[in-house]
Amino acid sequence: MKDYILLLPIIFIFHDMEEIIGFGYFFKKNPDLFERFPKVMDAYRDFTTAGFALAVYEEFIPFFGVSLLAYYFPNEILYGLWFGIFLSLAAHLLVHIGHAIYIKRYIPCLATSLICLPVSIAIIYKCSKFMAFNAVTTTCIFEAFVLMIANLKFAHILMHKFNRKIK
Repeated sequence: MKDYILLLPIIFIFHDMEEIIGFGYFFKKNPDLFERFPKVMDAYRDFTTAGFALAVYEEFIPFFGVSLLAYYFPNEILYGLWFGIFLSLAAHLLVHIGHAIYIKRYIPCLATSLICLPVSIAIIYKCSKFMAFNAVTTTCIFEAFVLMIANLKFAHILMHKFNRKIK
């Protein structure tokens, strides 16, 4: 399992670089999306690349931190947290693919989602063979998944506050 641990932050940053680089240009070229899909696009109304990069950096901290801890101090709790975070990344990639299908356009995160999802599924499958799915690890997996959803919401709040300050 240790062979796969550090792939989590690498896959995350590979994917999110496409988002950081592409979303600003994409939103300028597709202003109609804000009117066509107000609920989905509301999170990006005051978008700036700097604010989005800050949100990505904040999200990266648990991806990298838990991966480092699990790599250097392997135990079932850290493996469970790592596995839950990896599951949240795979879900995140699926959501992006769903968004592209829903709006019927390429979005700057689709290419890396399509590349990273099969790799992520393979890693999840391989690592699940090494996991001891007992009450402790299952709880850690669930908690990490829920915490990553909460962290995503926090990252968006941080992004919006930052964007309002710099505008």
